[in-house]
Amino acid sequence: MNDVVTGFKWIGTRPIRPDGVPKVTGRAMYAADLAMPGQLVGKILRSPHAHARIRSINTAKAAALPGVKAVITAKDFPEQKFEYIGPERVAVNFWHVTRNIMAREKTLYEGHAVAAVAATDAIIADQALALIEVDYEVLPHVIDVDEAMKPDAPLLFEDMITRGVEPTPTKPSNVSKRLEFKIGDLDAGWSQADVIVEKEFKTAAVHQGYIEPHACVVRVDADGQTDVWSSSQGHFVVRALTAKLLNKPVGDVRCSPAEIGGGFGGKTVVYLEPVAALLSQKSGRPVKITMTRDEVFKATGPTSGGSMWVKMGVTKDGKITAAGGVFKFQAGAFPGSPVMNACLCAFAPYAIENAHTVGYDVVCNRPKSAAYRAPGSPISAFAVESVVDMLAKKIGMDPAELRRKNAAGIGTPMIYGPKLAHGGYRETLEAIINHPDYKKPLGPNQGRGVASGYWFNGGGESSATVQINADGTILVATGSPDIGGSRASMALMAAETFGVDYNQVRAIVADTASVGYTHVTGGSRVTFATGMAVVDACKKLVDDLRARAAMIWDVDVEGVVWEEGCAKPASSNVGEFKPMSLKEIAAKAAQTGGPLTSAASVNAGGQAPGFSTQFCDVEVDPETGKVTILRFVAAQDVGRAIHPSYVEGQIQGGVVQGIGWALNEEYIYDGKGRLDNPGFLDYRCPVASDLPMIEPILVEVPNPAHPYGAKGVGEVNICPPMAAIANAIDSAIHRRLTELPMSPPKVRAALDAEAAD
Repeated sequence: MNDVVTGFKWIGTRPIRPDGVPKVTGRAMYAADLAMPGQLVGKILRSPHAHARIRSINTAKAAALPGVKAVITAKDFPEQKFEYIGPERVAVNFWHVTRNIMAREKTLYEGHAVAAVAATDAIIADQALALIEVDYEVLPHVIDVDEAMKPDAPLLFEDMITRGVEPTPTKPSNVSKRLEFKIGDLDAGWSQADVIVEKEFKTAAVHQGYIEPHACVVRVDADGQTDVWSSSQGHFVVRALTAKLLNKPVGDVRCSPAEIGGGFGGKTVVYLEPVAALLSQKSGRPVKITMTRDEVFKATGPTSGGSMWVKMGVTKDGKITAAGGVFKFQAGAFPGSPVMNACLCAFAPYAIENAHTVGYDVVCNRPKSAAYRAPGSPISAFAVESVVDMLAKKIGMDPAELRRKNAAGIGTPMIYGPKLAHGGYRETLEAIINHPDYKKPLGPNQGRGVASGYWFNGGGESSATVQINADGTILVATGSPDIGGSRASMALMAAETFGVDYNQVRAIVADTASVGYTHVTGGSRVTFATGMAVVDACKKLVDDLRARAAMIWDVDVEGVVWEEGCAKPASSNVGEFKPMSLKEIAAKAAQTGGPLTSAASVNAGGQAPGFSTQFCDVEVDPETGKVTILRFVAAQDVGRAIHPSYVEGQIQGGVVQGIGWALNEEYIYDGKGRLDNPGFLDYRCPVASDLPMIEPILVEVPNPAHPYGAKGVGEVNICPPMAAIANAIDSAIHRRLTELPMSPPKVRAALDAEAAD
């Protein structure tokens, strides 16, 4: 465990998490725990087909069933305009969003919502679903991304013309968008290389694997005021999307965050809230909808599967001269895979003068893809970092040394335009190279692998309010759902700014009517951006506290300083006054101007990207192909660790998910496009017995754009594990696996192929 010495009183310490007691005692309120008087049970009818035209839906029998209070289909939702809104990397098309919420012309994947009911109990709701008659025309489907790109593939949208291609294509296809980024002269780069490696890779779609299924409770009052309680990574986004899809004024929707049982990007999307709102509006009663695990797997977004080609060149002395990549991503039923992120992050850890990436966003008959921890970057990192390892082995250079020789640093031009403004990558490499286990000898059938990763990290819009109570305790309210320890981090930053004890501060997550707009908890943005809002609000109150003390002492405010939680005279010239504590000033608030409150909102820029380098040791059973992880060490530039235990937990969690992605996890479809493994019994997430002790190394390169040096830490840790494990397997059995997951049958097949050779 790394104890970080920062020179601060509270930043870098490890206090007990404020949400720990209610969670371990079972008293924390999750969305499925909420109950309201008169509440109805909502249920959703889902398509059994991967691709089918909806000829008709008859809901009469369901509506007539005693106990059924409302039935809805897509026709009850307002139509949305077909247009892409927002920056290209995160553009939204509400014509697509409303059709994902509930199918209209066609169902595009097994589990696609078709209709919904609200009834007095779950049994009646299930009976009502069984009475809904849907006439389907079953259509040919396509699951695989390469198959979906073929000219004769079944089309999900008969009018989809690929964007980003000149001249504009005349024929429709399943390719929604083509992207291209380049820097330098690729031909010149290839000519300078002594060794060139070119390889194809494939990854499976994987789910975020959060324990808590999606759930919500919605109440629509007679005047249209709508209250939403849900499991979400961003209740302001829930508010915006619910209002948009129902054509309601945003001010008529108030969203409150329940505790969240995991999200990892998968709960930045709405699936249930607009449906429950419409059912509540129609029935006049509150409606709760809770997904089953089967529904979570079939109807919510996994990350994309990818098909990739990567080519890189290197000189004999280890300079990477050129890099090219083509990345084809499954978007699922609607456009919007994170392929642009893959293109931008693929070669980002390296100072490569000549690079070129091309991305394809491809629809297919799967659930619409959603974010998953550094969306897009882990997939391209698997391919690129595997090729970097192959280059190192071909020129006889240590793989970490090759990376260090080519490491991006401050001023390195990025493929997407700007120069890198923050370092940290080289330091993670040095932490790995200097680790005592990095050179430790290995036994038979054992191998060591190294890989690195990059993620942008986020900033953006956040708000906070701070109140000082009469007893000197402090309340910090933000709009960021806490999925990674942000309440503790906010309290630590507030305590540090005020100079008071951490236990005097209570941090909460407020509803959308009680704090200013705050973007989702995602993109590794909260400690950075929301933390800035908290610190700004605290600084405003410190100035107010100084002014109150000046009023009490009858001196000019410039003569008062704030130190160690107290107002003090700036010098003896001001007067001989005893320091006045925050608590003492708060007790006199009514006599000095009234309540001590402040608010701050930011649109934070200056976020620093995340870098991670990891190594692992594996042992391959030559008889079964089973891969056992013996050791895993993960070094990450964390800016400054506000709460080191939380940071370590983030790193360990990302590595665990990467191990599952590498070795076991995948969506498996049958010949009819139906998911064969929609549950944790058959969808194989790693459990404790599958895992080694994961050693996190906190590399601190403080971010100058944040008052305490913080940068995002929650995502880049999932980028290296897949390639690190693939590289270790290659070192152990001398066979390069290029397709995820690297499950025992695939490893065994590689060993058999070696024997045949």
